[in-house]
Amino acid sequence: MAETGLIAIGASIAFAASALASAIAEKAIGTAAIGAMAEKEQLFGKGLILTVIPETIVIFGLVVAILIIGLAG
Repeated sequence: MAETGLIAIGASIAFAASALASAIAEKAIGTAAIGAMAEKEQLFGKGLILTVIPETIVIFGLVVAILIIGLAG
């Protein structure tokens, strides 16, 4: 019983840490992208792509959480 709870806590920490890291990275990239677009409107596409890239960190965190939960079985 206690092992299942610890596995769930470990999976939630893995996912929450990756989500927080992604949010911090996206904040910094988003402000820089908006500043660049204010000067050059042609940079919208590049700014959008660079803003989406940190979201892959959350996907990796989700995969790790699923793998941790899979250890319970």
